[in-house]
Amino acid sequence: MTSGDLATIAAVVLAWALAIGAVTVVLQRLLRSASIVVQILLVVLATMAILVAGVVSAFNAMFITAEDLQVMWFILAIASVLAVVVAVLLGLGLARNTKRLAGDAARIGRGESLAPQRKMTSELSALAAELAATSRNLEESRQRELAVENARRELVAWVSHDLRTPLASMRAMAEALEDGVAEDVSAYHQRIITQADQMAVLVNDLLELSKIQAGTMVLKSQQLDLYDVVSDAIADLAPVAASRAIAINGGAVAPTMVAADGASLSRAIRNVVLNGILYSAQGSTVSIAVTSTASEAVVEVSDGCGGIPEEDLPRMLTAGWQKDSGRTKSRYSGAGIGLSMVHGIIQAHHGTLEVANIEGGCRFRLRIPAGAENLRPVV
Repeated sequence: MTSGDLATIAAVVLAWALAIGAVTVVLQRLLRSASIVVQILLVVLATMAILVAGVVSAFNAMFITAEDLQVMWFILAIASVLAVVVAVLLGLGLARNTKRLAGDAARIGRGESLAPQRKMTSELSALAAELAATSRNLEESRQRELAVENARRELVAWVSHDLRTPLASMRAMAEALEDGVAEDVSAYHQRIITQADQMAVLVNDLLELSKIQAGTMVLKSQQLDLYDVVSDAIADLAPVAASRAIAINGGAVAPTMVAADGASLSRAIRNVVLNGILYSAQGSTVSIAVTSTASEAVVEVSDGCGGIPEEDLPRMLTAGWQKDSGRTKSRYSGAGIGLSMVHGIIQAHHGTLEVANIEGGCRFRLRIPAGAENLRPVV
């Protein structure tokens, strides 16, 4: 066979290939919504058509006999049928895998978890892994959203209770004063003032917590001596401790300078000390210590509450969480916002709040970076 014959065969095969390729592209566009099996069949049939065109062109150029040409057609027919069968089988397997992935995507939309998939091609396996990761992330998000919603509902219920109780008491005392049946008018006035102060504290805690969670709390950095902050808290809470026969031990408070927001940090320390006083057994001691290293200052408050169940420790800092049993047979603090507010304030100072059980009670440890200069809330 001469070079001219080879060039002629190549030209004919190229022409057939271009024509068949163009027809295949048009058919794929027309059938783009059809099954992936049809798409694979189109590719296989186009390949076989180009192969047949090339073989026929070569055989014609070689002037083979009619018997040889029949054998050639018989072989091409068998090869084409086998190729189509193999293409259909592969296409059906690929279609099953894609339908399985589509089902996984639908289950993700319904909030269901995904089961491990069988081995697929590398591309489909990567897609299945991404769907599984998405399912896990969505499940975690749903759990977080559910926990936040439950905490919000509990917080609203407990705040409503804690506001309704003093309001009912104040109304009863006001009616007694109006009817002139109060024997000790001055005592009634003092109790109304006390109830109003308690409500004001609760409302202020709610406002502070809302600022922390919304990321709108503004902190101003200033040099503070924790000795002064803790001393002021002890002096303010001494009457409360005395009324409950609780001793406050501040002998381990050392002068310690930090850069922090004075108002919010004082509020946080006061809340932790008050929490210890309210839930310690009568006759016990609330101990306060302040230590420091080159990188941080630590305020440690230990009380005599009797300890906290280990399963409850991770939830102590959750806004709105309370428990009816534990800690001296009294429910946890107020509307369940005091410790979560402290946690947010310490986080805003880039510090940490740790809660742990000790012998006879529990310990709250506030870690504050010694050189925090750029303060911002962390939600």
